[in-house]
Amino acid sequence: MSAPAPLTPHRFELHAGALRLAVRPDLGGCIAGLWHRELPVLRSCDPPLLDSARASGCYPLVPYSNRIGYRRFRWRGRDYTTERNFDDNPHSVHGVGWLRPWTVVASGANDLGLRLSHPGDAHWPFAFEAEQYFALEPDALTVRLVVTNTDERPQPVGLGWHPYFPKRSRSRLHVELSDRWESDATQLPTRRVPQPGIDGDVSHLGFDHCFEGWKGAARIRDERLSLSLSSSLDRLVVYTPADKPYFCVEPVSHVSNAVHMADPIAHGLRELEAGARTEAWMRLTVGVV
Repeated sequence: MSAPAPLTPHRFELHAGALRLAVRPDLGGCIAGLWHRELPVLRSCDPPLLDSARASGCYPLVPYSNRIGYRRFRWRGRDYTTERNFDDNPHSVHGVGWLRPWTVVASGANDLGLRLSHPGDAHWPFAFEAEQYFALEPDALTVRLVVTNTDERPQPVGLGWHPYFPKRSRSRLHVELSDRWESDATQLPTRRVPQPGIDGDVSHLGFDHCFEGWKGAARIRDERLSLSLSSSLDRLVVYTPADKPYFCVEPVSHVSNAVHMADPIAHGLRELEAGARTEAWMRLTVGVV
C-alpha cells in the first residue's frame, strides 16, 4: 500500500465508487462514518466533530466483547481485576481497543492498516498487539482484526466489532440464529433459550442480547439501503433501543462474560499461548433500494 498524507494527523478517508469511509485511528481505531454518496450507511459523524469512539459508526472489540462481570476474572488458577471503563457500569465493557489510540502502519486510497500495542495495565493485565485492516470496494467494506499474544503468559482473547446502524422508518432486520442468552439487570447472561431467528421491523424489536448459531448474512433493509453483514464469527449481539436513532448488530467471537463460565472456550473465548495469534473478519455489502 502507498502512504498518502491523511486529511489531518488523526483522520483518514478511503474512497471507492460511491462509498466513503472515514477512520479515526486516534479514537480507538474507530470508523467515524461510512456513507453512500451523502447517505449514512453506519451512524456517521464529520470526523473532526467526533470526540469519542462511543459516538462513532463502529469500533473494534478487543481483547473481549461486551462485559467482564464485576471487573474481575480467574484464568489458569490466578485472579485478575480490570478497571471501570464505561460510565458507572459495574462491569468492564468492550475491552480496551476502543479506548486507546492506534497507529497507522499503511494506507492507500481504499485501504488502511492500524496497529495497537498494549503493554498490559490495570484495564487488561496481559500484553498483546492488535492489527486492524480496512478495505473499501465500490459496494462493500471489509475489516479484519488480528490479535497476537505478546505476553509471556497464555491469555484469554475475544474479538469483534460494534457497528451502529441508523434507524430509519422502514428499518428491518433478518438473521438466522439458534439461541438467545437471557440476561440479568446488569446485562450479564443467565440462561440460553431457543431463538430460531430474527425477522422484523427494528422499531418493534426489543433486544439487548447475545445470540448464538448465527448462519448466513444478517440482512438490514430500509427505504434507502439494502445491507448484508457477514463475518467469520458466529455470534451476534443485537441491541435495538426504542429511544435511540440507531441500532446495533455486532459480530462477536464469544458469549458475553464467557470468561466467568464453566467452559469459556466452549462459549467462544480463545486461549492464546505466548506468541500465538488469532483473527477475524467482517464484511458489509451495500446496495441501494
